[in-house]
Amino acid sequence: MSEAYVKRLFAILLDAVTDKDPQVQEQVCGALCALGESQPVEALRACEEHLRLHEKLAPPYRTMILRVMETVVSSHVGELDEDVARASILLASSEMTRVKELVCDWQQAASNVLVAVGKRFISSVMEEMLSKFQPGVLPHHFVVQTLANLSVSNVFGMVPFLTSILNTMVPMLSAAKPDSMRGAFCCALQRFSESTLEYLADLDQAPDPTVRKDAFATDIFSAYDILFHHWLQSREAKLRLAVVEALGPMSHLLPSEKLEEQLPKLLPGLLGLYKKHAETVHVSKSLGQILEAAASVGSRTLDVQLDSLLAALHAQVCVPVESSSPLVVSNQKEVLRCFTVLACCSPDRLLAFLLPKLDTSNERTRVGTLQVVRHVINSAAAQMEVKQPFILSSMKLPLLDTNSKVKRAVVQVISAMAHHGYLEQPGGEAMIEYIVQQCALPPEAEPQKLGADSEAPAADSVRAISVSTLYLVSTTVDRMGDVLWPYLLEFLVPVRFTGALTPLCRSLVHLAQKRQEAGAHALLIQYNGNATLPSPYAMTTRLLAVSSSPYLGDGRGAASLRLLSVLRRDIHPVLGQRWATAIPLLLEHLDGYTEETLSRKEWEEKLLTFLRDTLAVVSDNTWICQLSLEMCKQLPNYNGTPLEKNFLYKCIGTTLGAASSKEVVRKHLQELLETARYQEESEREGLACCFGICATSHLDDTLAQLEDFVKSDVFRKSAGIFNIFKDRSENEVEKVKSTLILCYGHVAVRAPRELLLARVESDIFRNMSQCFSTKDPALRLCLARSVCMASQAICSSSRGSSFQLLRKPELVAQMMEFIKAEPPDSLRTPIRKKAMLACTYLVSLEPALEGQAQADLIHSCLHGVMAVLPEPEGVDGHQEPLYLDTVQALKDLLTSLLQRNMTPQGLQVMVEHLSPWIKSPRGHERVRALGLSACLLQYFLKHLHISALVPFHNLGLLLGLFSPRCADLRPATRQEAVSCVYSLLYLQLGYEGFSRDYRDDAVEQLLALRDGLGHPEPSILFHTCHSVAQIIGKRLPPDQLISLLLTLFEGLGDPDKNCSRAATVIINCLLKERANVLLEKVPEIVSVLRSKLQETRGEHVLQAAQHSVYVLAARHHASVVSSLLGSPLPFDSHTCTLWRALAVEPGLATQVLGLLLEKMSRDVPFKESRAFLLSSAPDRVATLPPLAATCALYEVASAPSSGPAVLELYPQLFAALLLRVSCTVGVQLPRNLQAKERKSASSGLASRSLEPCSSAVDALQAVLLRGGNDDVVQHMELEGGWQLLRTLAGHEEGVTRLASAMAKFAGPRLPLMMKALFATQSSVYEIQRVSSTAFLAELLSSNMVNDLMLLESLLDNLLARQKDTCARVRRLVLRGLANIASGSPDKVRAHGPQLLTAMIGGLDDGDDPHSLVALEAMVGLARLLDLVEAWDLRAVLLHVAIRIRPFFDSEKMEFRSASIRLFGHLNKACQGDCEDVFLEQVVGGLAPLLLHLQDPQPPVAAACRFALRMCGPNLECEELAAIFQKHLQEGRGLHFGEFLNTTCKHLMHHFPDLLGRLLSTSLFYFKSSWEDIRAAAPMLTGFLVLHVEAERRPQVDLEQLLAALQLLLKDPAPAVRVKAAETLGRLVKFA
Repeated sequence: MSEAYVKRLFAILLDAVTDKDPQVQEQVCGALCALGESQPVEALRACEEHLRLHEKLAPPYRTMILRVMETVVSSHVGELDEDVARASILLASSEMTRVKELVCDWQQAASNVLVAVGKRFISSVMEEMLSKFQPGVLPHHFVVQTLANLSVSNVFGMVPFLTSILNTMVPMLSAAKPDSMRGAFCCALQRFSESTLEYLADLDQAPDPTVRKDAFATDIFSAYDILFHHWLQSREAKLRLAVVEALGPMSHLLPSEKLEEQLPKLLPGLLGLYKKHAETVHVSKSLGQILEAAASVGSRTLDVQLDSLLAALHAQVCVPVESSSPLVVSNQKEVLRCFTVLACCSPDRLLAFLLPKLDTSNERTRVGTLQVVRHVINSAAAQMEVKQPFILSSMKLPLLDTNSKVKRAVVQVISAMAHHGYLEQPGGEAMIEYIVQQCALPPEAEPQKLGADSEAPAADSVRAISVSTLYLVSTTVDRMGDVLWPYLLEFLVPVRFTGALTPLCRSLVHLAQKRQEAGAHALLIQYNGNATLPSPYAMTTRLLAVSSSPYLGDGRGAASLRLLSVLRRDIHPVLGQRWATAIPLLLEHLDGYTEETLSRKEWEEKLLTFLRDTLAVVSDNTWICQLSLEMCKQLPNYNGTPLEKNFLYKCIGTTLGAASSKEVVRKHLQELLETARYQEESEREGLACCFGICATSHLDDTLAQLEDFVKSDVFRKSAGIFNIFKDRSENEVEKVKSTLILCYGHVAVRAPRELLLARVESDIFRNMSQCFSTKDPALRLCLARSVCMASQAICSSSRGSSFQLLRKPELVAQMMEFIKAEPPDSLRTPIRKKAMLACTYLVSLEPALEGQAQADLIHSCLHGVMAVLPEPEGVDGHQEPLYLDTVQALKDLLTSLLQRNMTPQGLQVMVEHLSPWIKSPRGHERVRALGLSACLLQYFLKHLHISALVPFHNLGLLLGLFSPRCADLRPATRQEAVSCVYSLLYLQLGYEGFSRDYRDDAVEQLLALRDGLGHPEPSILFHTCHSVAQIIGKRLPPDQLISLLLTLFEGLGDPDKNCSRAATVIINCLLKERANVLLEKVPEIVSVLRSKLQETRGEHVLQAAQHSVYVLAARHHASVVSSLLGSPLPFDSHTCTLWRALAVEPGLATQVLGLLLEKMSRDVPFKESRAFLLSSAPDRVATLPPLAATCALYEVASAPSSGPAVLELYPQLFAALLLRVSCTVGVQLPRNLQAKERKSASSGLASRSLEPCSSAVDALQAVLLRGGNDDVVQHMELEGGWQLLRTLAGHEEGVTRLASAMAKFAGPRLPLMMKALFATQSSVYEIQRVSSTAFLAELLSSNMVNDLMLLESLLDNLLARQKDTCARVRRLVLRGLANIASGSPDKVRAHGPQLLTAMIGGLDDGDDPHSLVALEAMVGLARLLDLVEAWDLRAVLLHVAIRIRPFFDSEKMEFRSASIRLFGHLNKACQGDCEDVFLEQVVGGLAPLLLHLQDPQPPVAAACRFALRMCGPNLECEELAAIFQKHLQEGRGLHFGEFLNTTCKHLMHHFPDLLGRLLSTSLFYFKSSWEDIRAAAPMLTGFLVLHVEAERRPQVDLEQLLAALQLLLKDPAPAVRVKAAETLGRLVKFA
């Protein structure tokens, strides 16, 4: 590229800087920078010239150009010569100082250029700057700022100039009036001071090592004098802060005597600024620098100013730190830095100031002081070491503060103390205790004392910080080991430290393990008279109790068990081996569960087993008794945690059970009874469990202790003065009794069975009976539970079946009283459940109940449960489990009673009790009664044992009761009724002698029917009843028919109309089963039909009507069909039912269907009429006879029994209905029927739509279903095919989907169907020809036509339709021919010339104005090309390629996609073996394919991917082919720019001659109508020129290219302009 073109390129880009879009501006600047990388000198000159020539260019655009210059200079400053640098300096200086006013972005950009140049040409820059920095004349603001920035960017280059600069600057300071100018001077002084200090710090590397600090002292002091005494008094806050920032580093350059002289004024002056500024970080930072400078010279002034310094700094540190304000956080750090300086200088005075502040009650003061204390402990450790006792004693009051922020600060101080040895001093234990106290805070509710501007602690809560501090101190501070061990053990048992157990245990485990490593065999705990340490018994009790709730307190269960494991030898010497294996198993169990999934009962049992094993291993009565004493002692500690206290009671029972001293056992049991908190339910349960567990080993002692307690004053309600219960109220006495009763129940459950039977009546039931008269619900519940537990224990005994329980009648009667006393309509307590469970166990014991007693028991229990009202909606379902358990208890009781009389009579008795509830008008009662009945029948069937064949004489009565309930309004009732019928029929089979495991096919069908009764439609519901009746009819003995029918006739009056209708269905079905009898009664039935139809619309009447019509039609089918067709349309439900009756017998159904086919096909399907005289197209109105025949055909085919007839006429029915559907699409109903249809729809009378096309589709579906092609119907439904068939737009696709489904699921039926459809070729109705062609065309996509040898006939028929006058038919013919590629690919070669000729003819079809035939031909060719003979293809290859090329850029997406994909297939077909003429087409299509990868339509882009992958091999370039294969796979994301770059690289390497052709094609697409492609075209151009070889560059017409890109920079789309600018940047290749 010549110099002229480089200049033009820069000019174009610089002109484009003024684009309004920010992204375009950014890209233009990027292009300029890219060009500048290659041509830095030219870039700087072009920018300089552009700015010089465009004096009126707005500042924002000048700013962008200056930033480009800065970028270029920064990257290539080493390549610039003096002239270019000088020009850039002059330009930047001019731009920076052009206007006196501040235009910050513009002037800053110019200043940055100067700074960038100054990194190398510092002398030239300084020469220019100093020319504008003359003595006596105030310089430009940015001149000063540039000097300041230069001093930072080039320290070694600038510092030598600073002496002269300061000599010039200092006299100017007094003349600077504007605050902005003063601020610039302050900034410069700050930067000068900082760079000077940096220079002096690295003096050994400096170019001039003779520079000394005192060389700047005079000027710096003069500047200081003006800044401090004059400018610092300014009202402008920004200026004051600038002065403050400068004073800090300046103080280090002041002479020491001057600094000492100024400190008395300087320090108060700075401190005074704290009150004037909200953002004080700059003041604090500067103050810290001044303090460091003062300390470095050993200033004595600090002592004088110390008090005021401390006061001011302390006030700053007490400002609350907000996490959202980084300035406040930074200020805190700077203030603490100041305190560090003061702590090193005056530690005594600092502490004397700070520590009294800890006594204040102000939150901020105390928190701030604690922060300073922590900081100086860490940062001035040497100075603070001797002050440790003093600091520790001052922490007393902060330890008592309850404020969370103070606590957090205290914990942080204690953490610092731990690292520096403070906690080893006297008073350190108080600090440790404080940490533990904070660990014990509740995680959810830490006490807060928050002011109005305070914030609640979040993640850094007091407890969280304390927990982490305790663990870190325990594990990382070695010197703390002897301090914490064994001291931390003292916090295990006290209740107030419960919340800290988990961190305590973790720390103790770590400390203990470290001690074990030091001395493996030594005991960890050395008591040595240390009475404050907990005993082994106390630790065992505590850790075991809290482990019962393992997930509380951050998982204290696992932590406690691990501590127990570590302390096992200290607990007892013999436990080492056992606990070493047992505790890991417990921990492993915990690891396998979560808090939600762990079974507490199972976990507690594992812990109790662990305790029992421990006691067995120890086997020391003294140790065991001591442990039980400690457990009893700790019981009050768990009053606030009932679950853990309950578990501790169980532990006490377990421990007492292992004790051999009966005196100790009796004593502890007595103490437990006397001290228990009987008002707490969990405590009553725990105490009862304790007595039960203890009774396992000490039954007599436990019963004796309970007996003594029963005889005490509490049971006699004495008011004696020495009564230990004298203060208890009546209610409390009842609670005590409840507990004692529960104790007896648990004792019975746990007692050894061989000892229980002898004591159950005399000791247990006798004492229980004393409380039977109570009215207290809680005591009643305890009585019921305990009777239940005792009865269950008796039953589980080996002698339970023969045991005579003399108190049985009394106990049963008492349980009945409890049940009767409960409110009948509500369920609030489990008394009923427990009482019935008790009766269940009692019933199975001897002696047996008398008949009346049993009847009363059943009656009471049923009334106690069945009448309970269901829970209203919206109420929490917390009582649902109680209800379910109560019902289960009732089931268990009834089955227990039935078990004692397993005969038909016994079953009948039970059902008689349930019968009123089965027929109840209340639905919830029927549901429950049927559920109970089903349960009883299943039990009876399961336990049926027949020694001799006897009749099941009441089968008919029972079936008559249950079978109508199959149609109950409630789904649950229906399902339970079917279950009852199921059980009854198997009972009958059992009584007939069949084995129990015999399964009858008919009866098993009931299970499927039952599952379908959840939420069925009414029609399905009664169809199910019919099926149930059929099954009953098959298995019902003849002698039971009469009783069954009589029972069902009674059921017709059932208040539930559904059940009444079900009875009718069942009756009719049973009558049909006896057809030999009913045929003689037909006239009578017809008479009943006529009368019933007039009286009612009941379902049973319609069933009778169906039967009558069947009999009549069997003799006079033509007249019946004719008369029914004369019924008004739409058919009402009665008419539809009668139509379905005609399908009962296959022969009759065949005759009826034949008549309907004839009437449907014979008449014209519609008539054309114009609704308005001037309407464009006539309306099509359906004719009535075919419409009525279609509706009737649907009804007949819908009947299940019409299957054989449908199969016989299947081809004719299918073809006729398909044509009927096609010719009724868009056809309207006559006006009178339209009004009738709307009226029926609004009233809800019409069962389905009368719309002509919909009725034809429904009939077709019915035929398919009845013909066994359910899968076709389902497939069409899933694919949306039926809906498509009904619409004009989707009809063709609907026919295609139907043909596909038929080929897939109904292949053997195709030959006859095709024969019927071939005849439609000459149909006068175009739509019928279209539909039949679409159907036949789709069949060719299935291999079935080849298997059935139908291919030739299908091909001939379709080719004959190729000249059809209808373009749609011609298009469908081409689709069908192409379908051979899918259905019969092996046949394509044989018919290749024929198929290609047809496709080429489609491409050249000129009669289709929309080119849809050509589109179909392209799609079809793409499918066929891989299968035809290469020779056949070669003859048409070039013609096809040329013919489809114009479609690449079609406005229609379908044409672009199809033509490009076909182009890919053409390449695929001749891969590696294409002629040169075709290769020309490949090369010509390459650029359009690459660009259309960015096509806005995804299908087109996907087609381009395919086509390029196929073109690759034909280009004979392995690299390109590999790239196409790698990047253009379907479904893979494409980074277009990266791909295009790589592609162009290889194109230019392997095909450099294509450059001109590719560029010209690319330029053509600069004018594309699609924005994405217009953006891609310059990308292609840019990558091509980027990779072109040097010798090929002359092929590029730069003039044309630049003109085109320049024009593209004015494109309305910003994305296009961005890419144009990007491409211009790539033209650097030519630079």
